[in-house]
Amino acid sequence: MSFSSLGLPQYLLDAIAQNNLTSPYPIQEQAIPAILSKKDVLGIAKTGSGKTASFVLPILANLEGQAKLKDRHIAVLVLVPTRELALQVYEVFESLSKTLPFTCKTMAVYGGTSVNVQMKSMSNVSVLIATPGRLLDLISSNAVHLNQVKTFVMDEADKMLNLGFKNELDEIIALLPTKKQNLLFSATLSPNIEDIKRVMLNDPLIINIAPEENSVALIHQTAYAVSPEKKGPLLRHLIEAKNMQQVLIFTSSVYQADVVVKKLRSHKIDAKGIHGQKSQFARTAALSNFKEGKLRVLVATDILARGIDIQFLPFVINYELPRSPKDYIHRIGRTGRSENPGEAISFVTPDDEHHFSIIQKKMKMVVELIDAAGVGF
Repeated sequence: MSFSSLGLPQYLLDAIAQNNLTSPYPIQEQAIPAILSKKDVLGIAKTGSGKTASFVLPILANLEGQAKLKDRHIAVLVLVPTRELALQVYEVFESLSKTLPFTCKTMAVYGGTSVNVQMKSMSNVSVLIATPGRLLDLISSNAVHLNQVKTFVMDEADKMLNLGFKNELDEIIALLPTKKQNLLFSATLSPNIEDIKRVMLNDPLIINIAPEENSVALIHQTAYAVSPEKKGPLLRHLIEAKNMQQVLIFTSSVYQADVVVKKLRSHKIDAKGIHGQKSQFARTAALSNFKEGKLRVLVATDILARGIDIQFLPFVINYELPRSPKDYIHRIGRTGRSENPGEAISFVTPDDEHHFSIIQKKMKMVVELIDAAGVGF
């Protein structure tokens, strides 16, 4: 199947060609025609499956010919859980908007930056991408109004609920018009998502592209049995021994992320952390440099995992195991994407052994466990 068979206008096919997109992903094949026909959609798909373009392209097409709204009244609202994802979605809208035969101002708003600057920039915005808290700040200041929204997108809905945004979501949904197109995207189909589906969606097309939980065939997994005090030396040894030039390391806390970065930098390994206590400028710069290959090591917490979308990431290391098997699969899924192999390494302390056995059982896989004492570092 080709993009030209999905009903998109020629100017968007030109944008697709300019962005070197060759053929549609499965979710794009199903979602684009449905969204073009103004149907509600529930899409279950992991990050990296082409989900963002699956709603950006038809939304841009549907904006053509729409009557101009009053100032500070938006036509499209895309709600996301993190600043990084807001910027990522914004970049996709911008890259696919260059060939539009009409004006479409897109803006991303999120916490960690001046609300006053964002308020002043809200004039004539057609597409607003927002995190829930900052959107409510702007609404309370009368900087933006939701009563004329034509299309509402909730992206990474499961993550928003996991991060405790339910009250904010309820407040935002109550401000939206009843008659609109609703698009709900999530990496998983949980009971919470089913609840939102019942409230939001009207006879939706349900698209489930989520992989089976053991669909990690392209990822070479290994684990090291290591004592807590030997994690740092083992990490440095693996980075150098495997000549890792781009590696994403996960920790379970902001404190530990900062400790890992400090120790790596003290050993002349270029590393930066990305977590909720970093400024937005620092987070954006670190992620951008990492994606471009200018930063060797990025250390992240789970809260930001879904804003990290890198097509050819070769290495992921679980410096600390996540709390749930689903989070583990999501973490290692940063690598081994788009039919490109990757390597995922996990550090397993004696206290982690039982939890790691549960993770393997959930994946229906056995991961090789290497005794770090025999590695020779």
